[in-house]
Amino acid sequence: MVPAEEVTKKPKRPMPQQDPAAMAGTLTHPGSPNPGYTSNNAAAPVPVPAITQTDSRDKWSKKMDFLLSVIGFAVDLGNVWRFPYVCYQNGGGAFLIPYILMAIFGGVPLFYMELALGQFHRTGAISIWKHICPIFKGYAICVIALYVSFYYNTIIAWALFYFYHSFSTVLPWTNCDNVWNTPDCTNYFGTDNVTWTNSSRSPAEEFYTRNVLEIHKSSGLRDVGGVRWQLMLCLFLIFTIVYFSLWKGVKTSGKVVWVTAHLALHCALHPAHSRRHSARSLERCGVLPETTVGEVAGDPCELYIVWVDAAAQIFFSLGPGFGVLLALSSYNPFTNNCYRDAIVTSLVNCLTSFVSGFVIFTVLGYMAEMRQVEVEDVARDKGPSLLFITYPEAIANMMGSTFFAIIFFVMMITLGLDSTFGGLEAIITAVLDEYPDRFSHRRELLVLGLVVVCFLGSLSTLTYGGAYVVKLLEEFGVGCSIIAVGFLEAIAVSWFYGKHNVSQDLAMMLGMLGKAPGLFWKYIIVSSLLKVPHLTLFDYTYPDWSITVGYMMGLSSFMWIPIYMVYKLVWTPGSLKQNNVMSK
Repeated sequence: MVPAEEVTKKPKRPMPQQDPAAMAGTLTHPGSPNPGYTSNNAAAPVPVPAITQTDSRDKWSKKMDFLLSVIGFAVDLGNVWRFPYVCYQNGGGAFLIPYILMAIFGGVPLFYMELALGQFHRTGAISIWKHICPIFKGYAICVIALYVSFYYNTIIAWALFYFYHSFSTVLPWTNCDNVWNTPDCTNYFGTDNVTWTNSSRSPAEEFYTRNVLEIHKSSGLRDVGGVRWQLMLCLFLIFTIVYFSLWKGVKTSGKVVWVTAHLALHCALHPAHSRRHSARSLERCGVLPETTVGEVAGDPCELYIVWVDAAAQIFFSLGPGFGVLLALSSYNPFTNNCYRDAIVTSLVNCLTSFVSGFVIFTVLGYMAEMRQVEVEDVARDKGPSLLFITYPEAIANMMGSTFFAIIFFVMMITLGLDSTFGGLEAIITAVLDEYPDRFSHRRELLVLGLVVVCFLGSLSTLTYGGAYVVKLLEEFGVGCSIIAVGFLEAIAVSWFYGKHNVSQDLAMMLGMLGKAPGLFWKYIIVSSLLKVPHLTLFDYTYPDWSITVGYMMGLSSFMWIPIYMVYKLVWTPGSLKQNNVMSK
């Protein structure tokens, strides 16, 4: 391996004036100013798939179509629930310091790297590795994207269920007079003479757990029960929208995100979510300047956890490693300014997270004040329950609650759909580029087959105990695996492909803007991989065997990486050095 300080001594890539015979089989890019470019890492001269060798590859109709698609993917439901919870757990406003620093030195460079690689090589998450480091393949990325679709669209289906019930004069989660309510239901907004106890449940919580999920009919993962047909119908409608948005390619999905992304951003930034008690509520949550890093981290171990959480949050928020950025940017013009795109998208993503955090801190603080309990007793779960209990409960006690409930759940649906579009497009693009002869003229059938697989894979999340499955998939099917994949991706690009090659790629596309912050890509903290999660949901604690199942689920996607490595080394003729499978 070449030391970092010697990378700049590598010979420059051959220029277009090479002998034509020497250029046979080299990589070419439509619109590239350097048709003689060859990869140092190819096991043999690898021709680009036919779909990228011609001008027939789809392109975005407008630059804004691409930007909205990337923003729609990056700004997802996690910005609304995960960031506020992680921020609160790590000291409120003080958490913004490590969060911003990790974004600058970790998240944004990785985000920029994927946009640049996809735009330069003009191919998806599977085929791109034959040009970068052929000992790798993108199958693990596609499997992870499938796991995401198995649970993420169920959350959108829950939002659609809420959206339907929002069209009522009195929102059904406002009071305790419904058939699904129990004697523990306590409406502390309805009267001043209420004592909140550990067994008390709000109307919003009982609506979510006993009417939407009906989770009381399941005893846990061993007995998830039957499928909720109402949720299955909602999920069917969601996948119908997804299919007709993706079946014709980026020209169709690019038009759809004009509606979904704009709606989501307008709703997310709507000022009407603020409450008159916001200052006192934010102070109660530790968001105002009185909180400092020193108060959060009393010892080095706690401070270390804060920085690890900041790195993990920015990674999941921006979304490198899912193959989506590679796919979406591959439809860009070769000279598109992806550097500016990365900066703009990252700023919008962080701004949305900050606004969401401000709103939910206000709501949590106000509710804790009303109940006379601590904030952590209000937010009992860091998952989607924040979206389906905390927000609806606050909205139910606003003036014009019906209107704001409709607006809020429209935002949730559109945020979710935009992320689903990106995740499934990553799989579609990867398959089309890897197998152009089979699927290039059958995109509609490929999309239909993928949607059917995702729908069937989601059925377990639609059961009475489906919320338990959702949390397990989120934590293990995606969480650990995607961090490991992102880690290996950064190593492959920075060490095997080389900072020098990446910098030259950027210079060819962007000119003077092609300076790659290579050092930021070479060293990644993967400490979150070493933590064994202790999973709980409401009053249910996940058994030890479910943690084992979760790790096996994570390995089922990650194992494709070593399997393909062994296959490549065993079946490629010649020695490793002769085939140059990895860079020296």
